[in-house]
Amino acid sequence: MTDGFQEHSEQTRTGRTVALRFAPGEHAARLHTTRAEMARRGIDALLIFAQESHYYLTGYDTAGYVFFQVGIITADDRETVLLTRRPDQRQAETTSLYDDIRIWYNAEDANPALELREILSELGLSGSRIGAEFATYGLTAANGRMVEAAMEGFVTLVDASDIVRGQRLVKSPTELALLRHAAVLADEAALAAIDAARPGTSDSALSGAALTAMMNGGGEVPAGGPLVNSGERALFGRGIGGPRRIGDTDQVLIELAASFCRYHVCIEASVAIGLPDPRHEDMMKVAREALDGVKEAARPGTALGTLDDIHRRVLDDAGFGSERYSACGYALGCTFRPTWMDVPPMIYSGNPLIMEPGMVFFVHIMIPDTRTGLMVGIGQTFAICEGGAPEVFSALPVELFRR
Repeated sequence: MTDGFQEHSEQTRTGRTVALRFAPGEHAARLHTTRAEMARRGIDALLIFAQESHYYLTGYDTAGYVFFQVGIITADDRETVLLTRRPDQRQAETTSLYDDIRIWYNAEDANPALELREILSELGLSGSRIGAEFATYGLTAANGRMVEAAMEGFVTLVDASDIVRGQRLVKSPTELALLRHAAVLADEAALAAIDAARPGTSDSALSGAALTAMMNGGGEVPAGGPLVNSGERALFGRGIGGPRRIGDTDQVLIELAASFCRYHVCIEASVAIGLPDPRHEDMMKVAREALDGVKEAARPGTALGTLDDIHRRVLDDAGFGSERYSACGYALGCTFRPTWMDVPPMIYSGNPLIMEPGMVFFVHIMIPDTRTGLMVGIGQTFAICEGGAPEVFSALPVELFRR
C-alpha cells in the first residue's frame, strides 16, 4: 500500500512479474475492448504511439515517448510487442504487460520505423490493414513521415487515433478513486498558492508553494503548470516565462492540475490583493452563475456542446461577449507531458459528444476584460454521474479570494 493506493503484481505470458496500478483484470478488459473495436473496423494490428494508451492498456509508465516508441497490438490474441530504446527497457520490463520487448539503438543511420516493419513482417502482417495513433505527442511529424515511408507498399496504414482514446473517456471506479485523490492534492496546492499571494512576493513563489504541497501530499509533478499570472498577465490564457512581483493592489490568476498516478484534476481560482476593485466582485458573480449553470446541465444523455452554450449565454448577457473564450473546458484523466488537457474533446458550442456517466471534465469560466484590465477566472473538475448532479471534486468555495 502506497499513499492509500494498492499496487498489483501480475505475470506476463513470458513469465515476467510486473507491478501494476490497476488490477490485471482491468487491463485485460481494456485490451479485449480494444481488440473488439479493431476487429469491427477490420484492423489487423494497432500501432500504439500515445503514452496514455501504453499506460492504459499495459501499465507502461515512462517519459521515453519523446523519442520513437511503439507498441503493437494485434486483433487476435497474440503476444503484444513494444519497440523502445535501451534507457526504457527496465521500466518496460517491470511496469508493463507487454509480452515481447524489443530495443532499437541510437546511431547516425538509425531508422526504427524499418525495425517496426521487420517486426510486423515477423508477425505475418505484410499486406494487412494497420491502424496507427497519429494524433499524439508520442509521434512527432518527422517520425510519422518515417513510419509512413517504411509502411508504403508493405501494409495499408489508417488513422486509428480514437480507438483507445475513446475508451479512456469513461473512467472506471479505480480511475475515479485516483482522480479523487488528485483532487485533494489540487485543493491543497491551490490553498498553498493563495496563502503565498502577498505584496512583494514573486508570482513564481506561488507556483513553488503549490508544487511543494502536491509533492508533500504524495503526488507527482503534473503534466503541465502550475499557471500563476498576476497583474496585467492575469488576462493571459497561458503561462509566461519570467517572474513578476505582486503589487500592493493586484490581481492573481491561479490555474493548476494535481497529478496522482498520472491522473489529473484541475482547479482555477482568482485572488484580489489589497483593496479589490468592486467590478471584480461583479465579474465573479457572472462567472459563478455560468459555472453553476454548466454543472446543472452536466447530465448523462446531454450533448457536451450544451455546456458551452450556457457559458456563452451568461457571459454575453452580462456584456462580456467580446472578452470570453470560444470554449470553456475539456476532458481530464491520465496524461503525460506536455499537457494535463486530455483532449479531444474540448467543450465548445456544437460539440455533439453525448455525456456518459464516468466522463470527467474541467470547466473554467474566464473573463479577461481587456477593456478594463480586470480579470476573473474560476474552474472546477467534475465527473458525470448516473441520474443526478455531477460529482464535483474540489471542496474549495467558488469565490474571489482576498489577501
